[in-house]
Amino acid sequence: MENNEELKDGNLNNRGKIIPVNIEEQMKTSYIDYSMSVIVGRALPDVRDGFKPVHRRVLYGMSELGNYSNKPYKKSARIVGEVMGKYHPHGDASIYDTMVRMAQEWNMRYTLVDGQGNFGSQDGDPPAAMRYTEVRMQKLAEAMLDDIEKETVDFQLNFDDSLKEPTVLPTRIPQLLVNGASGIAVGMATNMMPHNLSEVIDACVAYIDDKEISIDDLTKHVKGPDFPTGGIIYGFEGVKAALHTGRGRVVLRGRVNVETGKNGREKIVIYETPYQVNRDQLTSKIGELINEKLIEGISDVNNESNKEGTRVVVELKKDVVAQVVINQLYKQTDLQTSYGINNVAIVKGRPKILNLKDLIREFIEFRHEVVIRRTRYELRKAEERAHILEGYIIALDNLDAVIKLIRESSTPNIAQEGLISNFGMTEIQAKAVLELRLQRLTGMEIDKIREEHAEIMKLIERLKEILATESLRFQIIKDELAEIKEKFGDERRTEITYLDDEISMLDLIEEEDVVVTISHLGYIKRTSATEYRQQRRGGRGAKGSSTRQEDYIEHLFVASTHHTLLFFTEKGKCFWLPVYQIPEGDKTSKGRAIQNLVQIPPDDKVRAIIDVKDFKDEEYLKSHYIVLCTKKGIIKKTDLEDFSRPRQSGINAINILEGDQLLAARLTDGNCEIMMAVKSGRAIRFPEEKVRSTGRGGIGVAGIEVDDENDEVVGLVCVNREDKSKTILVVSEKGYGKRTSLDDAETGEANYRITNRGGKGVKTINVTPKTGGLVGLLDVTEKEDLMITCVSGVTIRMSVASVSEQGRATQGVKLIRVDEDDAIAAITQLDEKEEEVEGVIEGDVNDIAAEGIAPDTASDISETPEDNTTESTDNQ
Repeated sequence: MENNEELKDGNLNNRGKIIPVNIEEQMKTSYIDYSMSVIVGRALPDVRDGFKPVHRRVLYGMSELGNYSNKPYKKSARIVGEVMGKYHPHGDASIYDTMVRMAQEWNMRYTLVDGQGNFGSQDGDPPAAMRYTEVRMQKLAEAMLDDIEKETVDFQLNFDDSLKEPTVLPTRIPQLLVNGASGIAVGMATNMMPHNLSEVIDACVAYIDDKEISIDDLTKHVKGPDFPTGGIIYGFEGVKAALHTGRGRVVLRGRVNVETGKNGREKIVIYETPYQVNRDQLTSKIGELINEKLIEGISDVNNESNKEGTRVVVELKKDVVAQVVINQLYKQTDLQTSYGINNVAIVKGRPKILNLKDLIREFIEFRHEVVIRRTRYELRKAEERAHILEGYIIALDNLDAVIKLIRESSTPNIAQEGLISNFGMTEIQAKAVLELRLQRLTGMEIDKIREEHAEIMKLIERLKEILATESLRFQIIKDELAEIKEKFGDERRTEITYLDDEISMLDLIEEEDVVVTISHLGYIKRTSATEYRQQRRGGRGAKGSSTRQEDYIEHLFVASTHHTLLFFTEKGKCFWLPVYQIPEGDKTSKGRAIQNLVQIPPDDKVRAIIDVKDFKDEEYLKSHYIVLCTKKGIIKKTDLEDFSRPRQSGINAINILEGDQLLAARLTDGNCEIMMAVKSGRAIRFPEEKVRSTGRGGIGVAGIEVDDENDEVVGLVCVNREDKSKTILVVSEKGYGKRTSLDDAETGEANYRITNRGGKGVKTINVTPKTGGLVGLLDVTEKEDLMITCVSGVTIRMSVASVSEQGRATQGVKLIRVDEDDAIAAITQLDEKEEEVEGVIEGDVNDIAAEGIAPDTASDISETPEDNTTESTDNQ
């Protein structure tokens, strides 16, 4: 009875401790906790090392057991027991299934476990039990655990707080992109495709070189998913969407061949199936379609696959068109399969959708953190060792006294205190000296101690430099990635084909040379080079373009339709335009305003154009430079690679000072001599090395002195110093011109002496009121043609060989008749030399007459003695 009363009293006392809870809120909170546990701790991979906890624990458990690639295999059951007992308190089946999948070469693009025994097959056969199979790590997996002992990652307590396990592996491999991942969490899922290791590493290096790189530029390296079973990606738009947004769809087809059997009948051989397609199920499905007569023309189907590879043979009936059956197989079977791409991973403890650039950025930032932590660890260890070695050196420098002190000390503690007080050692140094073996006191060992100390001091200096310099750390990351690519990189297995609406325009454009013309008011067009035929020197010329009365042709050059043009404006900006995108027009059409094709501001104007062959060739980009010059004589050199990433809004190529304008741009290979000429007739020649390469935003340096307000730079040429076939061609406003060699062929003396940049230069043409000022200079060969354009729009084409070669200070000969109210506007050379034609053909005469210009069929013009007057004056 008393006990019952006590219980009652107890219930009364506890009544105040019962807290009423809303069951809906409690369920919501509990379910959120459960879902986050599944999302973060089970189903989704970490963006840094690309692993879920079970994968990470399997590899870490194998490394703790010393189950490396150069050691004997260990029973799978032993690995599973180790992982389950120490790190992963779940069923043994989940651990073993994870380990098996990491060993299956048809599931993993790059396997991480080396399995021995029956690990299943692509036909759906299950693996043998764990007691029968054996495993060890692949070398690639070892690279994911490199430096884990150097405090590169954080460790956490395991499930029972008895051991520690890594929260992430310090991987050198961009594992998440390379092998992909799939998992279903609560309320979200991930399905990431595998990619090619070599391509991903190239993209990582490109990102390190330019953190602002666009996803389009990254896709030049990472073409798309690369599946372990090969196949053909059919259509690129879904892949492109996934690379840009993290979500997309990839359609994958198996590869087939059509063979002819001994009986003369054709058979379709499937030798690559889509990713994760069961070959036996595919064969059964084809058999069902045959039985149900949904596919006609197949007599038999058989799966002949073995360890050598996939071979599913589809026998065809007589006179059946193989391609029709192939298309039906793509449509009705898993020979064509689609995969939804959903790039969800854990970033800083939260699930996030990631595009290609996000994935690469997160990996590189993680590697950067690993390099910093590793370097700090190595520095600490090096300093600790250096400290002990310094104690050794103190002892060796005072060897007799140290030995005497130790012998006279009654206990080790007294000896230690004596070393500290008498020789200034620290406790650590004194302890190390006391533990020093007597054999280290031999002469050779003493030298080794001093050498080790010198080396470790160099190492400490190097490690401190790495910690202080970000560029060095990123270079280490690049070097390590290059090493991984060399060791484990391979060729792409999966081919990418484009649908009809995805084919690049470049593939449809016939490659041919075209003449590109740009007028003073900014109208551009391209015309086939064959429309311009050659005339003799001194002729009247043919009408080259129909322009407004106040307009005239300012730029005229030849380029291939597959090349890209770089437009440089007078304010120093650069824009891109593929040649094939320039509207085509005939010789007399006006063209189209550049502003309609390129986003050039209304208050800016194109001043120079460079024709670039290939922006995809890395060697070409790294070995070429853009040389820019302004009207006030400033010159600047920049790596071509800095211009390889197009932007619609353009980029800054040079910082133009007030009152100046960009005049010209040239492409060089770094082994040229630069010449600049001014309107007053002076020219300067100096080596390209005198202008060091600077970034796009720089101002440049002085190239030639322009001291007169009315004077300005009119031309820039960059001549390869190995090329002896080039001569310098100059043309004046009134149509006078000549050629002069850089160096005298007989004496070897320089006609244009090589000087430092920034000087006045020497006379390159004798400027008189009759010749007018200098309008341009070109470096030409006799095999080329010269095209001269007047302000009025009249154009003449002639052979460079017909222009006489004269001394540097002469005024030259008349190349084209220029009316009193007209002047030469532009000169350019054409690479291809056409067959010479005298005079003007009848059709052109009519065209010219229609424009109000009197035809002149004179093929040559007599030269007065005045025309050939030479001067020896040297404007030094």
